[in-house]
Amino acid sequence: MTTTEAPASTIDEVLRTGGVHSVYQPIVELDTGRIVAYEALARGPHGPLHTPDALFAAARAAGRLSDLDALCRAAALRGAVAAELGPPLTVFVNVEPEVLESAPLEELLAIATTAPAGLRVVVEITERALATRPADLLRAVERVREVGWGIALDDVGADSMSLAFMPLLRPDVIKLDLRLVQERPGPAVAEIMNAVNGYAERTGAVVLAEGIEDEAHLAMASALGASLGQGWHFGRPAAAAVPGSTVGRLVLPSAGAPAVDPEDSPFSCLPAGTQLRTAPKALLIELSKHLERQAMRLGETCVVAATFQEARHFTPATALRYRDLVARTGFVCALGEDLPVEPLPGVRGAALAPDDPVRGEWDVVVLSPHFSAALLARDLGDGGPDLQRRYEYALTYQRRTVEQAGVSLVARVAAQPVTPEPAADLVEDPTAVVRRSEGSDGATLQELVLQRALAATTSGVAIADMTAPDQPLVYVNAAFEQLAGLPTGKALGRNCRFLQGPDTDPGVVARMRQAIREGTEFRATLLNHRGPQREPWWNEIHLAPVLDSSGLVVQYIGVQTDVTARVTAERELLQERDRTRRHLAQIEELAYTDPLTALPNRRRFEERMESALWQARLDGTAVALLFLDLDGFKAVNDALGHAAGDELLQVVADRLRGRLRRGDLLARLGGDEFLVGLVGLDPATAPGEAARVADQLQAVLTEPVTLGAGTVQVRASVGVSVHPDDGAEFGPLLHRADARMYARKHPAVG
Repeated sequence: MTTTEAPASTIDEVLRTGGVHSVYQPIVELDTGRIVAYEALARGPHGPLHTPDALFAAARAAGRLSDLDALCRAAALRGAVAAELGPPLTVFVNVEPEVLESAPLEELLAIATTAPAGLRVVVEITERALATRPADLLRAVERVREVGWGIALDDVGADSMSLAFMPLLRPDVIKLDLRLVQERPGPAVAEIMNAVNGYAERTGAVVLAEGIEDEAHLAMASALGASLGQGWHFGRPAAAAVPGSTVGRLVLPSAGAPAVDPEDSPFSCLPAGTQLRTAPKALLIELSKHLERQAMRLGETCVVAATFQEARHFTPATALRYRDLVARTGFVCALGEDLPVEPLPGVRGAALAPDDPVRGEWDVVVLSPHFSAALLARDLGDGGPDLQRRYEYALTYQRRTVEQAGVSLVARVAAQPVTPEPAADLVEDPTAVVRRSEGSDGATLQELVLQRALAATTSGVAIADMTAPDQPLVYVNAAFEQLAGLPTGKALGRNCRFLQGPDTDPGVVARMRQAIREGTEFRATLLNHRGPQREPWWNEIHLAPVLDSSGLVVQYIGVQTDVTARVTAERELLQERDRTRRHLAQIEELAYTDPLTALPNRRRFEERMESALWQARLDGTAVALLFLDLDGFKAVNDALGHAAGDELLQVVADRLRGRLRRGDLLARLGGDEFLVGLVGLDPATAPGEAARVADQLQAVLTEPVTLGAGTVQVRASVGVSVHPDDGAEFGPLLHRADARMYARKHPAVG
């Protein structure tokens, strides 16, 4: 038997004999100290596969992960029955996300129902691979809820993906990653806790803190909002319940995830009675772009799901925008007829059935812990120019509707293709290069070439031994020495954290550590420090795991590149861009604002009126335009001077502002002339409403004004025009209102 066959046969033997058992760790109410639940933790037979990390790594390498996961869950529930962990206690059972859909829940349910008093079960889903099979995950979560079990999201905060998917999974229990209670708080912790506490407040979900090992951890857990705790401070995992302990019942929220039929479409998630509008495609494009910009501001905790009807609508310009979304948000999917399962690298898709209603919709869903919005539209089947085709649509910020629409789309996303494992001969002995680089004779020509290449490359290369305590460096090349500012003798044997400093971003470090714990690749740019002088430099780092023949991570290879010049230039460019934007905003403000009254000028007023008229045509409302001219202003100017006249105009502007609705428009046309726009009026009553407002404005402007030591009084003449009766565009409406104002100001003329 070869060495590469031994691990596979060993895991096969474990699965064949059922050589897996569970130990149980208590979960405690922090306020009362009562034990309300136990978490089942898998253990293999004594030997190399005893720990869960080794056990699952071997099963994953052998392609038997699903079999092992089912065996562990069965052992967990059988063991819980044997240990008499029945009501009021609850049992937490872990499930690997990538095998959740294939889990034999009927078998587990049978185990639970055969217990003397039944079992209360919460299924734990780890954050790992949440985005790998999202459709399977959402369907499986619904199946779990159907049998009356709860859902817990594990290790929340270890990766931003857990926060991104939290609104879609709607877990009953949120398990905080242990680093939140064990490490010093920082910006990343604040972001996580804002998201978790906001979700818990909306849903009633229970917050559980892991890794509580002492009183300081316990105090931090309470400060973070946890009501439950778990860790060695309360007891280590054991085969039975803690003797003599006080127990209680775990109370979970009554409302779970919003039920969504996989056959439903996002548009069908709109509640009955939702007001629908009709708009051409041109407007939907702009609304979609706005939501995309919102998503990019939300960052890595945001999910974006969209439909495009047909592949031809996913244009090159769209592809550029979605590349940016992939780079700056947590999860992006795009669905449409003939769109591939990966329209762009990082954008997820699906093979839609011919009769899938999504093919006839235009949907954009943006969902994060603190923001929700969805544009849900249905094609009305028009012909003619593409940009003029009409849709009926709703733009909603109602969170439950947005979540249901998001679930509907993500539940269609195809599984992510599995990355092939490295060939066995490439990882048979990953320490060989290191040993031979230290001077072994007998290195092959290929190995000598590899050594010379590593020595000659301008990128820093370091190899860490993951099997040794504190994961020390066992190889560094010459470029790494220069980057670190240390000779090889002082770098080897140390953990590479010596490159970090107090100003290194803790969020990036946390994500890097999580990737190492999971044995995955990692890329980032972070601030490091060089040599005894601790000179700062920006490191673009790429970490890649090296596996042995059994699939265990034995080494990590790190490639470092000094990108300080690039980062500095980018930051200077961003600063210059921000300064330019501020200057442009100031210039634009000056171009569109009357400097005396701070009111919009005619140019800005006309733009806003055109938008109001466009909206009025869409929703069937009316708009009124009021033209105001002051009577007696010239006399004030002549008698008291221009300074007094300017002060009078400012008082007039303030009085007009105070008598108009928030959405109405107001501008100074010039001299002593003002414009008012009344929007959203009922067409049947618009003329009367406009006349009533004109009377009110005339009345308020007639009130005396104190200027210096004297009091003056002016009046106003007002002309009114109403859309659509008096015109469809701004120009005709202004002309009609001006003419009517002039007629009222000079009644004898003509």
